[in-house]
This record gives sequence, structure tokens and C-alpha cells, in this order.
Amino acid sequence: MADDLSQTNLDALRNAALGELDAATDDAGLEAWRIAYLGRSGKLTAVLRGVAQLSPEERRTVGAAGNQLKALLDQRLGGKRTALETARFGNLAEDAIDISLPGRPVAMGRLHPSTLIVREITDIFRSMGFQVVEGPEVELDRYNFEALNIPKDHPARDMFDTFWLDANRDANGDSTMLLRTHTSPMQARIMEANEPPIRVVVPGKCYRYEATDATHESQFYQIEGLAVDRGITFANLKHTLHEFARRLFGSERKVRFRCDYFPFVEPGVDLSIDCFSCDGTDPHCRICRGAGWMEIMGAGMVHPNVLRNVGYDPNEYTGFAFGLGPERIAMLKYGIEDIRLFYGNDIRFLRQF
Repeated sequence: MADDLSQTNLDALRNAALGELDAATDDAGLEAWRIAYLGRSGKLTAVLRGVAQLSPEERRTVGAAGNQLKALLDQRLGGKRTALETARFGNLAEDAIDISLPGRPVAMGRLHPSTLIVREITDIFRSMGFQVVEGPEVELDRYNFEALNIPKDHPARDMFDTFWLDANRDANGDSTMLLRTHTSPMQARIMEANEPPIRVVVPGKCYRYEATDATHESQFYQIEGLAVDRGITFANLKHTLHEFARRLFGSERKVRFRCDYFPFVEPGVDLSIDCFSCDGTDPHCRICRGAGWMEIMGAGMVHPNVLRNVGYDPNEYTGFAFGLGPERIAMLKYGIEDIRLFYGNDIRFLRQF
């Protein structure tokens, strides 16, 4: 073993190891070389184990030479790995990212304009003491029509172009399920499940089977409102909706109520606000087209039949209800001329909100 640890043998081992290392051309070759010379059973490792058999004087000299050789081989192995990586990937130091530079801007998502206007409207009513509730988009005929004073064969059904579903049918073969045409069904559902007083607003999507144009869509948002208690009058309705219009469109807004027909209220009205773009004299006004007023919702006192249908005594309780289209409100407020833009997924339009 002492002969194996001579300087001559160490030099021969060094030359052989460096020659084989230079000949390695890939990571697999480098790993095989490392195991052959520096591994637990490697050639240099086996030679160094014999140092313990030498005299103390020889141990110091030969051990130092062996450790120097091991350090040299480790260094050359690292250099060879770097050379191979540079050949494959280029100079990583030159391609490294400068972390002191500002990062590239990341495009952030944002809320859809329909969501924004729904939240703005519901926040106004919430501040006035209304709760926000939601209901099913697939609805029963009973709640969508019959409980709201629209029985079968009632002419008012012609007001709603309905998507009927084949899931359920009655004894006559008529479908009893549909995609809700308005959020008003929640009036009946809420009153059935709760005793007065009730103050709620119901936002949600509605569906109607009709042709689309600049002012009509087959799917759209609607917000329904309902208040029921003892002693509620039309004056409460007027004050609530007037306050809503002022908060949404500005404190200087004027409102106008005109008679209108809705089967689930009596009397029924539509609510209009004065044009905030002109005084009604500009026939080319993008908001009112010269009319001076813009209709924003329908409303009225809850029909006595609707109260009876849910078990309320109309001689004891009264209430008011209202419904509005948030997208139509947004069109008025922001000057949007085509309702189809809300669902067209045009990024140029959506980025404006």
C-alpha cells in the first residue's frame, strides 16, 4: 500500500483522471467519472484509505498530497460542469434577470360593468334598510306567473316571451318550469316564507325569448324591490324611489310618476327622471332624444290578489314593489347606446369600467 501512495503513483492517477475528465461530453459521463474517482469506492478514495497504514511522518506528506489531488479533481469537475452548461444554454450570468429592474406590468382583472351597476344600486337600497336576497333562475310557473296575479290564459302572459323547460309537465301536458322572465317571483317566495315587515331587493339574471337589438337582449339583469307592512302607502313608494334616483343620478334630479299597468301591482306607475344631458329641447340628445324625461323603472302598490296568494290579509297589510333593469340604468348613466355591448366580450368596451 505504501508503494501505491508514492508521489509517482499519485501523479499517474492525476493524469489518468484529468484525461478521462476532459473526454467526458455530457452529464452522464461526468457522473460516471465522479463515481470512478471520487465515489465511496473510487480509485482516489481507495488510495487515500491506505494513509492510515503509513508512519506518522509519511502520513503527513502523502496525506497532504492526496488531499491536494482530491481538491484539484473536485475543482476540475466543477469547471467541466460549467463548460458543458455554457455549451448547452449559453452564458447564464449574461442572461440572468436583473432583480433590481421593475417587473413587467401584469394585466389585472376587473368587475364587469353589469356587476358594478348592480352593486351600486343594491348598495343604495341596502343603506335605506333593504336586505339583498337572491333566488333561482330556473323557476316554477306558479311563482313566475300564477302567484303574481297572472293565471293561465291571462293576457299579461303575452308581455313575457318565455323559455319553457321540458323538465316538468302538469296533467294537461303543459310545462310548469321555465327560465324566469323577471325577478318578481321572489316576491311570492319571500312573503310565503316570512311574516311582515319585509324590505328586500332581489338582483339576478332573467331570460326572455325575443330578438336582440340595441335595446333588447335575451338575457339581462333585473333588480326587484319589495316592502310589505302595516300602513305602507303610495307616499312611501314615492319617497323611496325619489331618494334612490337622487343618490344614483345626482341630488338635483327631478322625478315623474305616470300611470302604467303591471299585473302584480295596483295602481302601477313608471318612474322617469329629468334628462341630465339637456333640458328636453335637443332632439339629438343621446340620453332623452329631446323628450326631457327618461323612464328608469316600473313600480306600484302590491296587488291585493298577490297578498292573498301568499296568505296575507290585504285588509291588514299593504306594500309596494318596483323593478328595474341595471343595464338600462348603466346605458343612461354612461351614455352606452347598445345593450348588446354588455355581453359581447369586447375588451375595448369592458376596459372603460
